[in-house]
Amino acid sequence: MAPSAAIYGCAGLSLDESEKRFFAESRPWGFIVFARNIETPDQLRRLVAELREAAGHDAPVLIDQEGGRVARLRPPHWRAYPTGRRYGEVYARSKEQGLEAARLGARLIAAELHALGINVDCLPVLDVPVPGAHDVIGDRAYGLTPDPVIALGRAAAEGLLAGGVLPVIKHIPGHGRAGVDSHLSLPIVDTGHAALAETDFAPFKALADMPLAMTAHVVYSALDANAPATTSAKVISRVIRQEIGFDGFLMSDDLSMQALAGTLGERTRASLAAGCDIVLHCNGKMDEMKAVAAEVPALAGKALARSDSALARIGTPDAFDEAAGVARLAELLGGTA
Repeated sequence: MAPSAAIYGCAGLSLDESEKRFFAESRPWGFIVFARNIETPDQLRRLVAELREAAGHDAPVLIDQEGGRVARLRPPHWRAYPTGRRYGEVYARSKEQGLEAARLGARLIAAELHALGINVDCLPVLDVPVPGAHDVIGDRAYGLTPDPVIALGRAAAEGLLAGGVLPVIKHIPGHGRAGVDSHLSLPIVDTGHAALAETDFAPFKALADMPLAMTAHVVYSALDANAPATTSAKVISRVIRQEIGFDGFLMSDDLSMQALAGTLGERTRASLAAGCDIVLHCNGKMDEMKAVAAEVPALAGKALARSDSALARIGTPDAFDEAAGVARLAELLGGTA
């Protein structure tokens, strides 16, 4: 039986009996872990194993491990990594060194994730911020123009794949112009289609061969004035699938974010009807997860085929000297992360 079209979080450091029952019954495609779920490496490895056992299959486990302020794994148990902007600064000085640094940083992240049993990282951020935009993206971005974002985003994705971890390009078709934080309210972008295509869409088009992507909870009035990308059939079909050319496995951003309107059930139905292959629900609240689960079908058809294609790209990590990698990354960054 195919898993259901959902990715869930959980509440704490281990699963309670109600969570085990719920995950066994709902059989989600995957899980995502956050800081609330993380204490030590051994504890996190146990939780990852518990999640897969509860789901009854080898479920992908996701994390947001970008570096900078978006890092669920932190010292003293895990390394600190630079922001996307820091890689961009190295790239501006030397393209070769910038690409090496971005690839190496992601390869080091992959090594840490692989050791924990986590096999999907919500990285790279391909958004291109503009002056005056909310800093929800800010220094997470590799640059302020498409070219460095494309180059460094691909280097990071390649680093993750080399370490046996799938990258997720986000937030398609572009969150860089958002004037508000979509965790809290709905961003509306009034930029014309031509300008969006030239700037915002360009990194996603260049990396459309990647296995996974996450949508933006952003209204683009020139594309669909009535719905954010996540729940817009126009944006997903005409822009993400056709214009950008992404035919990989498409997940919604977190359904519990305040950018989306309606109940959790309504948000779930709208996202899937618009063309998301799978929905993401992060906060681990049982009543909300049950509302989502009531609306998600088992993966089937094109969505299942895209899932299979994405998961087939999880390879065995290549040979890698972590200690040498840490030293080289510090050298490339000028001794600072």
